[in-house]
Amino acid sequence: MDSVRKRISAAAFVLLAALAMVGPGPLGLRDGQVAPPYSKPVWLDRSIAPPMDLRVGSGAGESATAAISWGYSAPLRVSLTGALGETGLVRWTTPSGDFVLTSTPGEIDLDARDIPFKRALGVSPFENMPSVLFPSRGDYALSLEGSGDVLMRIEGGRWGILGTDHRGRDMAALFVQGLRISLIVGIAATLIATLLGMSLGLVSGYAGGLTDALVMRAVDVLLSIPTLPILMVIAGIWGKGLWNLVMILSIFSWMGTARTVRAMTLTLRDASWVEGLRAIGARRNYILFRHLVPEALPLLLANVALGVPGAILAEAGLSFLGLSDPRLPSWGRMLHDAHMFGAFASGAWWSILPAGIGISVICLIFLDIGRKLEERADPRLVAKTDLRAIEETGA
Repeated sequence: MDSVRKRISAAAFVLLAALAMVGPGPLGLRDGQVAPPYSKPVWLDRSIAPPMDLRVGSGAGESATAAISWGYSAPLRVSLTGALGETGLVRWTTPSGDFVLTSTPGEIDLDARDIPFKRALGVSPFENMPSVLFPSRGDYALSLEGSGDVLMRIEGGRWGILGTDHRGRDMAALFVQGLRISLIVGIAATLIATLLGMSLGLVSGYAGGLTDALVMRAVDVLLSIPTLPILMVIAGIWGKGLWNLVMILSIFSWMGTARTVRAMTLTLRDASWVEGLRAIGARRNYILFRHLVPEALPLLLANVALGVPGAILAEAGLSFLGLSDPRLPSWGRMLHDAHMFGAFASGAWWSILPAGIGISVICLIFLDIGRKLEERADPRLVAKTDLRAIEETGA
């Protein structure tokens, strides 16, 4: 069962990494506004209309009539764009009667929310125009008489598998983009922090004396500082760019690695084989990077896998507080926007849960992978786990 779980974690990581590299474009997900704000997912409420486009034209291969069978409630928005010839006329046929939407030649850019458009159709300015154009279920038709090319856009309240956010952007596209940002920040910040901690830990443990004391006192000071307020201050001073955030997280994430590598170096620097290397004239840099770094590598890989969730959570926290670049749709920024623009009050849970679940799942995946790497680096952990399982079975 344990091996199955680990295989699932590795497969899930590969899948998420591939999804982040591919991005939303090849998956058919669109950037920018695609539907009205807080549109529901297409599978949530079948009584709400999805977005539709009706196009009519007088050119070759284009039909002068576009008909639909309407089985939903009234849409949220209706707009009409295109161009109309000198003798053109656009007619809208409903079960309750016909409307001449426009007969003015030239460019067409009409919206059902525009008061002049309502008055031209003889409708009160306070009337809900989509309800007038779609009064009931039945057959509707958009027809063009004369020359022209007209597009009617019907914006319902459903879109995509995850709906839309407060700006009408596809939540599925934002989720994939947020996955990419979270992986970049988490992995890059952890790698930089690991390299910094490994270098300082090796130098501190091998050199000893004043160098060791200075490095460890710096570690003690940084560990005693409350991290989140300092991150907030530095993020406000340095700016909200992606790599600024990576560097900020790296600066406050290397201390644990430095302590771990220092402890390992202290146990190895007086070993007989290290003494033999020094006796034959091996230089310090050669001993450190040719022999001690490979000894620390399994432990460092485990630290990287276990450190990524912390960096992802720190980035999500800073983004939720509004301290990240608003142009970067990270999962923390998605939660920030949901909080700031009324998703909680509107009941738009589809703009809240995907980011929260994504953060939880990716952190669990890295923790599981890190635990496996840690067990390989320290076989005593496996023995303790097996002993505990035997005791629980016997109990």
